[in-house]
Amino acid sequence: MPKPVVRVCISGAAGQICYSVLFRIAAGDMLGYDQPVHIVMLEVPAALKAAEGVAMELVDCAFPLLSGFTLTADNAEAFKDADYCLLFGAFPRKAGMERAELLSKNKGIFQVQGDAINKHAKPTCRILVIGNPANTNALVLSTQLTNIPKTNVTAMSRLDHNRAVGQVAAKLGVRTNRISNVWVAGNHSNTMVPIVECGVIYDEDLKNKQPVKPMLPAEWIKGEFVPCVRGRGTAVIEARGHSSSASAANAAIDHIRDWHMGTKPGVFVSCSLLTEEGNPYGIAPGIFYSMPCSCVDGKWQIVKLDLPKEVLDEMKASEAELMKEAKDALQ
Repeated sequence: MPKPVVRVCISGAAGQICYSVLFRIAAGDMLGYDQPVHIVMLEVPAALKAAEGVAMELVDCAFPLLSGFTLTADNAEAFKDADYCLLFGAFPRKAGMERAELLSKNKGIFQVQGDAINKHAKPTCRILVIGNPANTNALVLSTQLTNIPKTNVTAMSRLDHNRAVGQVAAKLGVRTNRISNVWVAGNHSNTMVPIVECGVIYDEDLKNKQPVKPMLPAEWIKGEFVPCVRGRGTAVIEARGHSSSASAANAAIDHIRDWHMGTKPGVFVSCSLLTEEGNPYGIAPGIFYSMPCSCVDGKWQIVKLDLPKEVLDEMKASEAELMKEAKDALQ
């Protein structure tokens, strides 16, 4: 008997990242190859024509799992009965724009969307904020939720996570499936902290593992690895003239797939959650901060790791940055 259709809402559906993500969702890469989906494409009125062209292509692919699609500029229609919301759309930072102004522009967007999700989505709806500044946009959205748990809101740090894993694998000359439990802490910004302390490398048959940090030169970690992960987004823009699209789409799919299907035993990934009092890393409550997380039965769980004081101290810079963003955005 076929599974019930899952309703997935995508905001910013005519954008470059969504052009990379929509077809993979319809193909089953995100929720599984036996899971039918109805994709809702949300766009601003000015971009609906472009989104219509993308919808045509979705139909032309004849995906067996695509049960249907909806194209709309109306938040209430878009979020009605949504099981998942992937929020790519956000106000872009323009030349000369101060970060406070960017936060203010996005505050209006995510307050409105948060209110609409709260009123119209399923109470079990799971929300991933990708549009930047993602961590604080997620915080703004979460303030509107009364019918949906705030624990059902996440901000994406999986792109930074994947970048970190990719760099370690490249340095050691192995495939990325042999690297696990490398992660990133903090904000999706240049204050993030890529962390290899608890990373492991598996042998070729993926049965035995050993710590990865002793295999990485200390000067490489500090002088190349950390700056590369922090600055990768800028480097991509400088190289191709556009921001990361396919890699961001892939990260969103990875994030939701782990949320939907669960992480493998003993494996944790990076996920930005709303911090609570007494969290394992002493981060101030009330901000969306990337933590090492496993996911079981659709619930993200922070993994408590034994980290050196030096790393814990570095994590405070992102905490301070996010606390300031929160203050600016919520005032």
